[in-house]
Amino acid sequence: METINAILGKIENAKALDFGDIFNKSIELFKKVWLQGLVMLLLTLVLMLPFYIIMYLPLIAMGLFDNELLQQGQEQNLAILVPFYIFMFVFAFFAMIIGFGLKSAFYRICKIKDLNEAGSDDYFYFFKRPYLGKTIKLAAMTFGISLVALLLCVLPIFYAMVPIALINVVYAFNPDISASEIVKIGFKLGNKKWLLTFGLLFVSSILAQLVGIIMCFIGVFVTASFAYLPMYFIYKESIGFEEADEINSIGDTSE
Repeated sequence: METINAILGKIENAKALDFGDIFNKSIELFKKVWLQGLVMLLLTLVLMLPFYIIMYLPLIAMGLFDNELLQQGQEQNLAILVPFYIFMFVFAFFAMIIGFGLKSAFYRICKIKDLNEAGSDDYFYFFKRPYLGKTIKLAAMTFGISLVALLLCVLPIFYAMVPIALINVVYAFNPDISASEIVKIGFKLGNKKWLLTFGLLFVSSILAQLVGIIMCFIGVFVTASFAYLPMYFIYKESIGFEEADEINSIGDTSE
């Protein structure tokens, strides 16, 4: 396992990355992992469905059995809506945990497909021991960062969205270092490659949606994961994988 100082050193000395090169590599990798990306998205929706039901069922029931209840005075409405908004906040946090864990597992699958490694498509890798606690902690940290950024007049979220997106990738390939170190690496890499990363996030997200809409809207579920792939290559080209580095160094020595 690499130390945080070694990883930060790699980021500091990382080569300049080419927008077109990463975009083209993302397209090629998408051809290999589109099915896994679709499965990840469907799993996310299925796992969130119970929370949606729990959140909206009381309101639906009140509307069906007592239609005048929601039309009463402001105090009565507050008594109903305050618990609803509290639950929405809790739901958003659990949604962050589910999305964070599944997306990190998707990046592991991307590496397996990209480098033709042996391995299974384990979508719940980061919900198992010993990583579940760290997944929850990192989700809480990114949720808190996002919330603070939104409260600071929204604009800071445009800065924070880049490191937050990269934290997922850093965790996927460095799950044994501490949560605070993972966040630190995500922000270091985000600061170093902010403009490139933001541009790739924006373009790939728009393209994924447009192609999905062209495919009769349901295609959005198929193409959505394409927006995640540039982050994988930014990590790969800036930090790389320890196993691959060791193999390359052995090969260089043998020559």
